Amino acid sequence: MATTKGTKAPEDAYTAEPFVPERGGLTALREAAAECRGCPLHQDATQTVFGNGDTDARVLLVGEQPGDQEDRQGKPFVGPAGRLLDRALAEAGIDPGQTYVTNAVKHFKFTRSGPGKRRIHKAPSLREMTACGPWLAAEMALVEPELIVVLGATAGKALLGSSFRVTKQRGMVLEEEIHGRPARLVATIHPSAALRADDREAVYQGLVSDLKVAARALG
Repeated sequence: MATTKGTKAPEDAYTAEPFVPERGGLTALREAAAECRGCPLHQDATQTVFGNGDTDARVLLVGEQPGDQEDRQGKPFVGPAGRLLDRALAEAGIDPGQTYVTNAVKHFKFTRSGPGKRRIHKAPSLREMTACGPWLAAEMALVEPELIVVLGATAGKALLGSSFRVTKQRGMVLEEEIHGRPARLVATIHPSAALRADDREAVYQGLVSDLKVAARALG
């Protein structure tokens, strides 16, 4: 059961399922996602931010949700975290131009705070992540990546369940079933964590180290 703009569905009814087309390629998915009303996050976001990149990519990168710049521009990872991610991928030996990047949640969730009521990121709930799951499943089915790189705890929980802990499971190749499909994954921190860290260089090098594990897994 979906909700329409201006109405509120109970959280256990949140799902994007009715909005996901049964056939068509990435363009059809992106157009359909623009009209998604599967949970209330669409009400305040500027637009749906769908995945972007090479549909023949060997690597699919999954983050949490769009940030402020992504919400305004309509593309994932176009802000500072995205630029840092591209640098880390290249340093690890993965061509950023040959990846597909997306988020577990397709709308920006935020609260307003401070002078000018700036939009501050707010973590999506597990039900909101679950509601958005059909979009991620459809992207995975189209791209058919050899490896999924999980960026941060929220993305990990969206794919692997609430018991996921990035601190315990990062930097190793995981063999899991995701949305009914066998998948290989490597988890790491979200690149924004390196931007926020006191010791940015050390945290950044940890990100690069995890991505090197992903590069080796690709052979």
